[in-house]
Amino acid sequence: MADAEAAKSLSGLLNGIAQKVYYNNSEITEQLLKRELFPELPQDAFTALHDKMRGLIKSIATADMDHAQLEAFLTAQTRKQGSGGVNAEQAAALSRFWKSQRVRVRESLLSQSRWEPGLRGLSWRVDLQTAAGRGDAAHSGPVALMELELGRAGQDSEFVCLEFDEARVNQMLKKMADIQESIDRIVHRT
Repeated sequence: MADAEAAKSLSGLLNGIAQKVYYNNSEITEQLLKRELFPELPQDAFTALHDKMRGLIKSIATADMDHAQLEAFLTAQTRKQGSGGVNAEQAAALSRFWKSQRVRVRESLLSQSRWEPGLRGLSWRVDLQTAAGRGDAAHSGPVALMELELGRAGQDSEFVCLEFDEARVNQMLKKMADIQESIDRIVHRT
C-alpha cells in the first residue's frame, strides 16, 4: 500500500511540475506540491527530489524523446550511483508521465518558442510608375509593393505595406542570401 501511495505522490509531483513549467499554471508552487504530496518529507529532501524530477523532465522534453530513447535514458539514470540517479519506481513514474504528456509538453514548448506576432500571409505586386503619372522623372521605373499580414493567435490580422525600388529589392535579396548562407553554415556544422 505504501508503494502505491508513493507512486501516486511521485506522479502528482511530475504532473505538478509540468503544470507549473510547461502549462503556465501559476497556482502550482513548490510549497503546494510539498504540502499536498509529501507532507512528511523534510524540506531539503523534497527540494532535492523536486529539482531532480524537474531536471529529468526538462532533459526528456528538450530532447523530445521517443519510447526507445526514453527507456535508454531511464536505464542509464537507474544505473547512476548516489543521489544523481533514480530508482526503479521513479523511472517507471517518469515513463508513465512522458507517455501520457509528451504531445502536450511538445505543443507547449513549440508555442513558447514561436515569435509573436507571426506572419500569416504575404502578397506582392510590381507597379510601373511613369514620369508623366507622378510629374517627377526621378521616381520613374518599377516599384515592388509587398503586403505582410501579421497576427497573434486568436486576434485579427494587422497589415503592413512596404514599397521597394529596384535598388532596395536588390539589397533585400542580398540580405536574404546572407541569411541563407548563415543557416547553411550552421546546419552543415551539426
